[in-house]
Amino acid sequence: MTTILVTGGTGTLGRLVAQRLRANGHEVRVLSRHSQPYAVDLREGGSGLDAAVAGVDTIVHCATTARGGDEQAARHLITAARGAGVRHLVYISIVGIDRVPFGYYKAKLAVEKQIEASGLGWTILRATQFHDLVAMFLRTLSKLPVLFLPAGVGDQPVDVAEVADRLAGLATGEPAGRVDDMGGPEVRTFPDLARAYLKATGRRRPIVNVPLFGKAYRAFRAGGHLTPERAVGKRTFEEYLAARFGGGR
Repeated sequence: MTTILVTGGTGTLGRLVAQRLRANGHEVRVLSRHSQPYAVDLREGGSGLDAAVAGVDTIVHCATTARGGDEQAARHLITAARGAGVRHLVYISIVGIDRVPFGYYKAKLAVEKQIEASGLGWTILRATQFHDLVAMFLRTLSKLPVLFLPAGVGDQPVDVAEVADRLAGLATGEPAGRVDDMGGPEVRTFPDLARAYLKATGRRRPIVNVPLFGKAYRAFRAGGHLTPERAVGKRTFEEYLAARFGGGR
């Protein structure tokens, strides 16, 4: 059994990855900004990061923030990993980051390129959006009396537990480079997803599709963030909603 560090190990995905690795008998270190004994802000690095990676065989890098700093965090993590002789760096990324010119996606793509050039053994898995994120998006929009949606945009939500299973498996294997994308079982329109969410949560809102503008929106409309040919996920959005809210179709 090996020692594995999970960055962002208290988050939605990282927590599940850590659980699965521990269940398989591995020694797991959880790194996050507030989790002792490895409470580290990767954007700052420092001696705490060096202590976290010392003696580690594999790193599963789940830490991320849409508020900026992912590229700086990756630089610090890669430098520390090289210094500690880490054998394998596994990174969770997003489907379509090379096709959709969206700010957060650009940062994720930049991190991928850093990892590829790091000199470390590496594995990168791209996944579509988690059910949890789609539900959070719809919850925010449904706070208004009318639920406004970006016209013509669909999604392919995937279950976070299934992605955690895949990442844990990759972490215990050999470096594999860029592996096949992982998409949810269905490509759905946003109105369809919204109706399922409203039904599951017992809300009623009129749905209005709003056309937007810009290159990123056009890329989303074109399905740049989707991978229908890799619809390997099993759990549907309705099954997720039923488990979380006791509703759904």
